[in-house]
Amino acid sequence: MVQVKDERTTDILLEQIADYVLHHEITSEEAFSTAHYVLIDTIGCGILALNYPECTKHLGPIVPGTIVPRGTRVPGTSYVLDPVQGAFNIGTMVRWLDYNDTWLAVEWGHPSDNLGGILAVADFISQENLSKGKEPLKVKDVLEMMIKAHEIQGVLALENSLNRVGLDHVLFVKIATTAVVTKMLGGDRQEIINALSNAWIDNSSLRTYRQAPNTGSRKSWAAGDATSRAVRLAMMAIKGEMGYQTALSAPGWGFQDVLFNKQKLVLNQPLDSYVMENVLFKVSFPAEFHAQTAAEAAIELHPEVKGRLDEIDHITISTHESAIRIIDKRGPLYNPADRDHCLQYITAVGLLKGAIVAEDYEDEAAADPRIDRLRDKMVVTENKDYTKDYLDPKKRSIANAVQVHFKDGTSTANIERQYPLGHRFRREEAVPKIVEKYAANLGTHYAKKQLEQIEAVSYDYDRLAAMNVNEFIELFVK
Repeated sequence: MVQVKDERTTDILLEQIADYVLHHEITSEEAFSTAHYVLIDTIGCGILALNYPECTKHLGPIVPGTIVPRGTRVPGTSYVLDPVQGAFNIGTMVRWLDYNDTWLAVEWGHPSDNLGGILAVADFISQENLSKGKEPLKVKDVLEMMIKAHEIQGVLALENSLNRVGLDHVLFVKIATTAVVTKMLGGDRQEIINALSNAWIDNSSLRTYRQAPNTGSRKSWAAGDATSRAVRLAMMAIKGEMGYQTALSAPGWGFQDVLFNKQKLVLNQPLDSYVMENVLFKVSFPAEFHAQTAAEAAIELHPEVKGRLDEIDHITISTHESAIRIIDKRGPLYNPADRDHCLQYITAVGLLKGAIVAEDYEDEAAADPRIDRLRDKMVVTENKDYTKDYLDPKKRSIANAVQVHFKDGTSTANIERQYPLGHRFRREEAVPKIVEKYAANLGTHYAKKQLEQIEAVSYDYDRLAAMNVNEFIELFVK
């Protein structure tokens, strides 16, 4: 029989990601140190979300009562699940309250969403290894995969805007998780490429559920959905499922032509550890990140305006273009997911209360008529310099300025914040607050003894990194 030579070349982007995951050594101590805090912060966000029934109704096995031998344990619960459903559970928990880390470029996202798949698979592999007399994974292995997933998602986001074509950023979560999880499962270069090609062909969910007038709770489980699908595709690839060499570039039928407006997907810089080193922590407020500095400014103004609410004529908010496109909302807000993505709502709560917590987005808090009265007085404008600095790779600011103007012609100072707490430029200031946030989040769920056991490990990098993954997860089992 005559053998037909396959002359197709594999899309370079698939090869670049596979080679990075397989062969690139992470040498940055800063990246590992930052990943340590991202790990505990992300788990803490998931534990806090367990206090919300709208989140917990999504958790557990698909078929009630199902228990998987040596399955993935879901932190804060007694669930033991297959790694695909485990990834959905963990991914949904950590994203539910919009409180985990953030990355902002031409595309936006939350790179720690990838922990849903990474942690689920790491626990599964560790228990499988132990059952066969092999060594389990270490937490440092998890940290390395987090750094690489952050890098893949974040560098893709630097130059490739999914939102401009109406697609949701969780596609990049699926791509990043697929790559690292396939590697974790023992995949070779071709198997990683095969899994990645299927992840791109999968398409992406639309941004419909993040934008008015349809903002809804799907935005809180979309990342769990993406990371669980990634685990599924990775496990299929390991079993020999084929891939598609030109999944991105095939004329007329590839991702670029069908869904990306015929633009070429590119990586505009080498993959290393840039994203983890520069990731943004949400330290102070469970709110969409483009509004974090506006929240800081509003809270600073609270003492000056709290007794003069009826005297306010208007409120000016100067911001950057991305904030206007995502979270500048007028008119009714229909649910917590709508409110925590509204620049005016977040600013109003800060001015009124001098603080912002997750409960401020619930229906009971939103019924306070003063919030909408303040929203109606807000004027949002773009500051071109803020937009420029937002996209500057040396700055990556997320600037907002808030000023309150009174009916008698007086006004407050124009309070400007270029960089929120949690930005790399304020990392040293943020670390103690990250630890406080983590302890507070755990304290909503665990009794004192278990809390002390978790904290004894969590803050010691060397001890944590050397710990077996399965033992680390057991600390959080309820």
